[in-house]
Amino acid sequence: MYQPRDQFQPDQKSGIELGGTTLSVDRVLDILRRQWPLITAILAGTLALVMIYLLAARPMYTANARILMDTRQTQVLDKDSGVNNALIDTGFVDSQVEILNSDDLILSIVRRLRLTEDPEFNGSDPGIIALILGKVISLFGSDGPPSKERIERGAVEALQKNLRVERVLTTYVLSLSFRSRNPDRAAQIANEISDAYIVGALEAKYQSTKRAGEWLQQRSAELREQATASDRAVQTFKAQNNIVGTSRGLMTEQQLSDVNTQLIQARAATAEAKARLDRIEAISDKDLAQPTVTDALNNTVITRLRAQYLDLAAQYADWSSRYGKTHQASVNLANRMEESRKAIADEVRRIADSYRSEYAIAKSRESSLEENMKALVAQAGSTGQAQVKLRDLESAADTYRNLYNNFLEKLQQATQNQSFPISEARIISTAVKPDKKSSPRTLLAIAGGLVGGLCLGFGAAFSRELLSDVLRSPSDVEGELGVKCLGVLPDIRPATAVAQKARALLPTDNSSAKQNGASLSHYVVDHPFSRFAETLRNIKLSIDVARLTRDVKVIGIVSSLPKEGKTTVAANFGHLTALTGHRTLLIDGDLHTRSLTRDLAPNAKTGLLEALKEPKSLGYHIQRSKETGLDLLPSFVASRMVNSADVMASKAMADLLHIVRENYEYIIIDLAPVMPVTDAKAIGHLVDAMIYVIEWGRTTRSALQESVSGSEVIQKKLLGAVLNRANPKMLKRIEAYKGSHYNSYYIEGA
Repeated sequence: MYQPRDQFQPDQKSGIELGGTTLSVDRVLDILRRQWPLITAILAGTLALVMIYLLAARPMYTANARILMDTRQTQVLDKDSGVNNALIDTGFVDSQVEILNSDDLILSIVRRLRLTEDPEFNGSDPGIIALILGKVISLFGSDGPPSKERIERGAVEALQKNLRVERVLTTYVLSLSFRSRNPDRAAQIANEISDAYIVGALEAKYQSTKRAGEWLQQRSAELREQATASDRAVQTFKAQNNIVGTSRGLMTEQQLSDVNTQLIQARAATAEAKARLDRIEAISDKDLAQPTVTDALNNTVITRLRAQYLDLAAQYADWSSRYGKTHQASVNLANRMEESRKAIADEVRRIADSYRSEYAIAKSRESSLEENMKALVAQAGSTGQAQVKLRDLESAADTYRNLYNNFLEKLQQATQNQSFPISEARIISTAVKPDKKSSPRTLLAIAGGLVGGLCLGFGAAFSRELLSDVLRSPSDVEGELGVKCLGVLPDIRPATAVAQKARALLPTDNSSAKQNGASLSHYVVDHPFSRFAETLRNIKLSIDVARLTRDVKVIGIVSSLPKEGKTTVAANFGHLTALTGHRTLLIDGDLHTRSLTRDLAPNAKTGLLEALKEPKSLGYHIQRSKETGLDLLPSFVASRMVNSADVMASKAMADLLHIVRENYEYIIIDLAPVMPVTDAKAIGHLVDAMIYVIEWGRTTRSALQESVSGSEVIQKKLLGAVLNRANPKMLKRIEAYKGSHYNSYYIEGA
């Protein structure tokens, strides 16, 4: 039973899917066996190109120098810095690589070493390939003789082409390699580039420091003028607004503070004087001779008068009790006591007047200070806005002064660094003369050519196989049709494909063509021990095995397209079956070309069509082979029929086959191709089995799919398929795994 390609599954073989095709180990080995000449040819071609390259290529020598990016050298001037600045940004290192490859640096080397006069760099000795390319390009136009700038530009490009600068892993080391035909020149140029880079770095640092110093000097002068102008503006504003500064601030602020302090003191003094005045007025109405009054006053005069008064009072008390109050002495003592009392009262009044005067003075002083305070407060309020403006001017002046000081400091540093001869790079390895060539590397080139040739060969082989839509192996046939491939028939045509194509351009010799076709139709008779004959025996064996379970007498030989060799297969299969002693009938069922009739019975005048009209007269139309005993029912058609499919599917054909079934064991019908006409599909229900002939390496999978999938009858009646016209040399390569004795049983020339 026919199985479409997308439903067919290989038999338990591991593999990978590639482009809809399963690549198993066996499939890969088959491809290699079939395509090893292509692989070998590509490998040989690749190795030949490699050898030509090795012979034609000029030896190149590579010199290497190394440069270290080291910032610690620049820290000599920065002794006070406690920060480790040794780390360098990777972008900085990459920038140095670009500097080493820069046009200006390379141009300086070209001019210093006068490389424009060196044939290696001025283009006067370009090599064979470059010379050929130059000649080809010159055919399309030329700019005339090159100028000096153009020659220098070419030398720069040639030098850059052979220069390679790269970072060594993740270090801060740059590897500088230069290739040249001359080993001495390679080392010289590598060292010159390294030295030019170091000198260029120092020169660039000097120039940048010089430009920075000049700019700092100009900027410092501008900042000095701005700072002086700002200070002058501050002093002018103070003078205009009567703002005088002291060590403790502005004078108005200091005066206000002093007056405030004095006012507080004056108010305290006034309160104290008022308290004393109130006290003296409070005791004025009391007995001034009492101790509480005199003690409160704490006056020496009053104390002394009170002491006298107390003495007189004591005497008066003594005398009045002794002599009586009317006694003159008592009266005198009383008068003296009154005088003392008056004296005390006078003293108290004097003290009260003094306190009153002090209070008035304190009160007046307090009023004066309050007036001053009010005047100062008013003055401070009027100068508040001026002080805000003053602070802005002072802030601007301080800013300009600080900027000026900073720029002045940087100017001094730049002046010192301008002559400091240390850069951030140093040479750690100078280039030496190489003692062996760096390219071409013979072993590496041969190994690369070998690997590349194998890869190209394998790629071409697999591409040729996988992109090819033709069938070349039994597994391909079984994968497409889902039926057993009954064998592979070698190509028995004596002429090669090249000879056939050549003859196609010449006039055709009909007699030789007929003889060639007749010999091919009897090939199995002439070569009974050939592989071709043995493969046909395998087809007969498959039919015999099928006949054990069902009636298989009528066998159709069919193909997808014309010229696939089905007629040759049908004729030889008929001869082979007849040679075994079986009664065999071979029918030419291709009413369109009648190839079988032209090969085996070219002189026949009657045949299949006449037998269909009179089945009982079948024997008059059959021709028998004297060599094998094969009966042939030819086809004779005066002109091409338009209803050939109807004839093949007619009841007359069924009746004819019914008659021959009784007289023959094998009835072989050479049917028309499936794709061009429908004859094979029409007669499908009358045959017992079909053998599908596929031309090896020519019939495409798409053609086979379209042919078989379009007819359900062919799918059901399909017994097997056979690959025809296989290239014998290719078969020998493909089947090499079977051993050298596999073909020892075949005798092709017997």
